[in-house]
Amino acid sequence: MTAPASNAIAVTKILGKLAREEQGRLLSILIGKLRDFQLAEDVLQDAMVSAVSHWGRNGLPKSPQAWLLQVAHRKAIDRIRRTKTAELAGADLALLMEEAAGQDDNPYIPDERLRLIFTCCHPALERKSQVALTLRTLGGLTTEEIARAFLDRDTTMGQRLSRAKTKVAAAGIPYEVPGPEQWPARLDAVLGVVYLIFTTGHAGAADDGRDLAQEALFLCRLLNNLRPDDPEIEGCLALLTINHARRAARLDDAGVRIALLDQDRSLWEASELKEGIALVEVALSRGQLGPYQIKAAIAACHCEGDTPDWAQILLLYDELLAFEPTDVVRLNRAVALAEAGGLEAAIRIVDGLEPSLSDYQPFHAARAELFARAGNLESARVAYEQAITLAPNAADSLFLQGRLFLL
Repeated sequence: MTAPASNAIAVTKILGKLAREEQGRLLSILIGKLRDFQLAEDVLQDAMVSAVSHWGRNGLPKSPQAWLLQVAHRKAIDRIRRTKTAELAGADLALLMEEAAGQDDNPYIPDERLRLIFTCCHPALERKSQVALTLRTLGGLTTEEIARAFLDRDTTMGQRLSRAKTKVAAAGIPYEVPGPEQWPARLDAVLGVVYLIFTTGHAGAADDGRDLAQEALFLCRLLNNLRPDDPEIEGCLALLTINHARRAARLDDAGVRIALLDQDRSLWEASELKEGIALVEVALSRGQLGPYQIKAAIAACHCEGDTPDWAQILLLYDELLAFEPTDVVRLNRAVALAEAGGLEAAIRIVDGLEPSLSDYQPFHAARAELFARAGNLESARVAYEQAITLAPNAADSLFLQGRLFLL
């Protein structure tokens, strides 16, 4: 293998790592400067392509991130020059050229991700578009990965993303963290997106080494620092922290998912668990109950003591239904009811949820477990087979196949 080829391979690996770990931060800065999602994505991609040859010949710059930003800025200037008249481009170009000239290899790069997430979660966008755009820009997921998460076709999701980007530009949606008076209306969407990024990371939708769960935790901590003493932000951060503390115990050596009750608790990260439980206690003490605080309290009840406190968990699900009267919450409450001793009542509740949850894998998995406990093995077998066909990943499929085998 020749030296240049070897250099190119090494640079490609470095760029791959940068794309996984820094793309959201770099893209946030470019979108903030260019006010154009697509242009920012395109010029960052162009800069990475240029880096393969330039870094291969000259070695790594002092700050690869700053180098990519500077080159992306120059690429943006070239594109604006080609697509706009001199008069129209004048102000944009002057500003961009000034910024590009001042960057050099300056290693300091501000973090603009919070501005970007509030922009993506603007009320002018539909909820699905808010989530998709955030996953695309901050999470770095491909259109195909986002389409898979939403059970959409690639072309449909591509069109949705394109419309969302156009709408942000056409509506003049400001690229900013809104003032305190707008937080109540915007926070629910922002927390929802942060939580979805976290769950997407745990589900393994992005299986190329990106740690989306860690990214979501970072964003939630950023929100908590920006707006301290908000019980719902504290509740969301507590929920993420408690769930993240159990990550090492979620899969066995063969990659099979392990049920929460069967996990090796010695693998749970004790300091993280303690932090999450302390956070939810502080949030609840503020006396402004909300859904994320309740979900965090449920997660804490699963972890404290030698066994979960099912009676308390059942009461918490009753509280959660007042905020989120959805069939998914009713399903989770039914599982808690069964664990608390109400197996037959739980089966009746779950049976009543079938029309709306027939495509929801956890519904069939829970139904199978309840049937098995009640001794109705044939119905349990049918439900497990249905759950296996809907399993979102190999870990869940293997877990369900194991449960089916044990019937």
